[in-house]
Amino acid sequence: MDIKILHIDSNHPLLWEQLQQAGFINHEDFTSSKAEIEEKIHDYQGIVIRSRFKIDKTFLDKATNLQFIARVGAGLESIDCDYALSKNIQLIAAPEGNRNAVAEHTLGMILSLFNNLNKADNEIKSGHWNREKNRGHELDGKTVGIIGYGNMGKSFAKKLRGFEVEVLCYDIQENVGDENAKQVSLEELQQKTDVLSLHIPWTPETDKMVDENFINAFSKPFWIINTSRGKNIVTADLVEAMKTGKILGAGLDVLEYEKLSFETLFQDKDTPEAFQYLLNAKNVILSPHIAGWTYESHERLAQVIVDKIKAKYHLR
Repeated sequence: MDIKILHIDSNHPLLWEQLQQAGFINHEDFTSSKAEIEEKIHDYQGIVIRSRFKIDKTFLDKATNLQFIARVGAGLESIDCDYALSKNIQLIAAPEGNRNAVAEHTLGMILSLFNNLNKADNEIKSGHWNREKNRGHELDGKTVGIIGYGNMGKSFAKKLRGFEVEVLCYDIQENVGDENAKQVSLEELQQKTDVLSLHIPWTPETDKMVDENFINAFSKPFWIINTSRGKNIVTADLVEAMKTGKILGAGLDVLEYEKLSFETLFQDKDTPEAFQYLLNAKNVILSPHIAGWTYESHERLAQVIVDKIKAKYHLR
């Protein structure tokens, strides 16, 4: 079996080692430009990526022998999926690998927002002991609405089983609800939700989905958590809703301003006004796209990818 795989991002070493043991030929190139990789991609049957650059039509046209693209992560938005599939290239992703990490991070953000943990910690370290100003909320008795009930949404709903909460989910697929979440229409979710958590991919349908109209369709003021993709929320509209009290607080692991590689934040040097508000707001928690980025998920993502590549070639 002479199947050559080009690794263009670093990953957990087990990925390389286990593929090598299975008989695949591994090559790495973490530094060449997209154009330089395109010059040699015809030599490879497989490619392993994270998010270094977009795999577009130009790239795929040069990848004349490619049989699979494996992305060590959950989403595939950096790949022209339709064009790849039209060339019989299999797409492999690993949402199973970091779903637990994302679920735990989501829950952590909610509990920190509800109990002012980050805010109180900062105040005490600055010499302020404010008990009344940091009186918290309890999750019990609230309704949690989950949009996107795939690997991430399901994992998060499972984490909520220890709380006395009603869990609702909305998804474009039918019949995905389970014992942990009741599937409802978007209208019902917007009517009942106290805490909204997004677990959706970034697609043309979800791009800028959470805008002014979407937010105002909610019956009650609510908290929002986004561990999916930054461009699913219009930040300026989110900020306006926070100013009016329609949104009570936000936990954002992803931001509209991230570059596609997720490794840097801004496309330009100017800090957008809406982002400046988030930086100063006491009821906002930000993290740098790390919800799925644990030590455990680093290993698990790699293992899922190895297992799926081996399964493609019927290897054990």
